[in-house]
Amino acid sequence: QGQLVESGGGLVHTGGSLRLACAASGRIFDTYSRGWFRQAAGKEREFVAAISYPGGWTMYADSVKGRFTISRDNARNTVYLQMNSLKAEDTALYYCAAGSYGSNKDKYRYWGQGTQVSVSS
Repeated sequence: QGQLVESGGGLVHTGGSLRLACAASGRIFDTYSRGWFRQAAGKEREFVAAISYPGGWTMYADSVKGRFTISRDNARNTVYLQMNSLKAEDTALYYCAAGSYGSNKDKYRYWGQGTQVSVSS
């Protein structure tokens, strides 16, 4: 059975940058679309970004468009989320997912355990 493992979270000041990575083990993820979601305290899990297989299509939440970039390295079975110009409102637990391409979290079958991103004001 495959797994998704996020890394790269941490604490950063407003305006800083982080790059999240999600490594996938197992060939079941090879041709899945991949997405990033986040869940802030007291909030529902929300869409952040998605990328199709093999990577020709991307979509972003309006709140992160122009600041975040999703990419994938299929040879490494890894998807990335480059986060620039971070804001306090970006603070959340970030999850990577694999499934069908889109912004609806219900389309994604597989989920990582999450990595915490905290942005101080």
